[in-house]
Amino acid sequence: MIDPQQHLNPELFSPEVKQEPNRHGFGRGLLAAAHKNKDIVALCADLTESTRIMEFAHSYPERYVEIGIGEQNLVTVGAGMALAGKIPFVASYAAFSPGRNWEQIRTTICLNQANVKIVGAHAGVSVGPDGATHQMLEDIALMRVLPHMTVIVPCDSVEAEKATMTIAHTTTPAYLRLAREKSPIVTTDKTPFSLSKAQVLRTGKDLTIVACGLTVYQALVAAETLAAKYDVEAEVINAAVVKPLDAITITASAHKTGAVLTAEEAQIAGGLGGAVAEALADHHPVPLKRVGILDHFGESGTPDELFEHFGLTASHLVKHALELLKRKK
Repeated sequence: MIDPQQHLNPELFSPEVKQEPNRHGFGRGLLAAAHKNKDIVALCADLTESTRIMEFAHSYPERYVEIGIGEQNLVTVGAGMALAGKIPFVASYAAFSPGRNWEQIRTTICLNQANVKIVGAHAGVSVGPDGATHQMLEDIALMRVLPHMTVIVPCDSVEAEKATMTIAHTTTPAYLRLAREKSPIVTTDKTPFSLSKAQVLRTGKDLTIVACGLTVYQALVAAETLAAKYDVEAEVINAAVVKPLDAITITASAHKTGAVLTAEEAQIAGGLGGAVAEALADHHPVPLKRVGILDHFGESGTPDELFEHFGLTASHLVKHALELLKRKK
C-alpha cells in the first residue's frame, strides 16, 4: 500500500493527474533559495529558458552570468566563483554538461571540493525528437564516479524544487539531473526529501522496486498493477539521491522482500542499477534485475514512444517483476 507518511499526490493514478517538467521546479527552487542567500549566483550556457534559469536572471541580473556556448568555461568560471565564496548554480543541457566538460568538472570542481551546483537539463530519452546526440544517458555514471560529488535525480517538479533548495545549503559539489518533458507530479509539499535517505513510497513484501527520476511514477503504477492483477505486493523506493546511495534503506527492503528490480532513464552500466547492485553485493545479495538503457544510444521519437521502445513503462516493469519472482522462488 502507499505509505500515508509520504503524503503522495492523491490524484496520482488519475488520468487527469497534473503534469509539469521537473526543470520548472528547479527554476522555482533556485529563485526561492536566492531570495534567502545573496551569495547564490547563476551561470548558463545560452539556455536560460530551457534550463529555467531565466526567472533568476530576470530577478537578479547582477548575480547572473551568461557564459555563452562554452560549457568548459561554464564550470571553470563557476569553480572560481565558488572558491571566492559564492554558491554558483551552473546550467546547460546534460549532453554538454557534464557530457562535454567532465574533465573540467573533475579537476576544477571536485579536486578542489569547490561548492558548485551543476544542473544538467534535458537528460534521458524523454528529450524526444532531438535524438541520440541530445539524449544524455551516461551522466549518472559519469557523475557518480567523481569523488565529493552528490548526484540527485528528482522524480517530479516538486522534488526538484526541494532538491534545489537543499543543495543551496550544502558546501560540496552536486549534480542535479533534470528532464525536458512534463511528467506526473508524484509528491507534494509534505513529502519528505533528504540527501541521506531514500523514501519508501509504497510498502510491500514480495519484491522491491528502486527507481529514480521519471521512472518512479512508472514503478508506482507497476506496483498497483501487480497488486490488482497478480496479488503481488511490491515495495517502491524513490532513490532520488543516487549518490550517496541510502544502502541501509535499500538493503533492509531487500532483506524483507528477497528480490530487487531497479528502473532508471539512463544507462544501467554505472547508473542507479549499478549503485544498487554494488550495495546488495556488499551487504545482502538477492536476485536483481536492472531496467534501463542497455548499452544503446537514444533515438528520435515522442517521449511516450521512446519510453515504450526502451522498456521503461509500467507494463514492462510488471513483466520484469514477474520474471524476477520466478528467480526468487
